[in-house]
Amino acid sequence: MSRTDALSRALDTPGDPPLRPLPPTVSALLRELAAPPRLAAHLRLVHDVAYELADRLAGHCPGLAFDREAVLFGAATHDIGKTVHTAELGGPGSEHEPAGRELLLAHGFTEQQARFAATHAAWGEDGVTTEELLVSLADKVWKGKRVQDLEDLVVGRLAGATGAERWEAYLELDGVLGRIAEGADGRLDFQAAFPVHA
Repeated sequence: MSRTDALSRALDTPGDPPLRPLPPTVSALLRELAAPPRLAAHLRLVHDVAYELADRLAGHCPGLAFDREAVLFGAATHDIGKTVHTAELGGPGSEHEPAGRELLLAHGFTEQQARFAATHAAWGEDGVTTEELLVSLADKVWKGKRVQDLEDLVVGRLAGATGAERWEAYLELDGVLGRIAEGADGRLDFQAAFPVHA
């Protein structure tokens, strides 16, 4: 199977349960860049989880203000710098973060859109937006990983937006993340079905 075929499968395979497609502009960019199929699968999975996370939080915590479309775009592109730094697909590294931001800017995306590629691992820095926190959260919980420091920051935003006590906001978020994490094994299997290199 060629890399193009594997990339098309990663972008277009319905999945079980069905996965939402990436935004058309992101799919087109991944095809233009001949992105590694595993990266396309990963971006699609994190985007799908961000979609679910955004919907659940909007339903459970309507007072939490965030730009849903920005969260979805950020989740769909957060690791796009790994098209340049492919070694980071299977190992540690953060060179893909600034590279992803620059790549998106070079392809005509705005600074607001490109920022997620550089900030998805920087949730502890000053000035991080709710949208950036949600992209970071989706990038962890898609595989069932729970990161207490990150979740504490989101709990603080939820409590501040709703007026709830922190423990109440924690219980709400914990329930949402627990339901999402239940599908982690299937998502990991989906990603593993696609090669890093075809």
